Amino acid sequence: MDPSGIISAIVAGSIIGLIARILVPSMQPIGCIVTIIIGIIGAFGGLGIAIYFGYETTWFFVLLTQVFVAVILVAITAALFRKSSST
Repeated sequence: MDPSGIISAIVAGSIIGLIARILVPSMQPIGCIVTIIIGIIGAFGGLGIAIYFGYETTWFFVLLTQVFVAVILVAITAALFRKSSST
């Protein structure tokens, strides 16, 4: 992966992670770096799902899938961070 691809993944992951954090209806005790990592994982996971089901050429549905995967990851991560910080 070339440097522009890495920068694009970070920017896309940041945006997808931010959208996911907005959509999860609670305070998340996770930081910016974790949000970016979750967004990047959500972007790759959503793209993988789109390729698997054959709709990778429809960018809107791919984006929705990526955000959906990131929302699930934000909710799980926030619950794990909340549980570990309360003990």
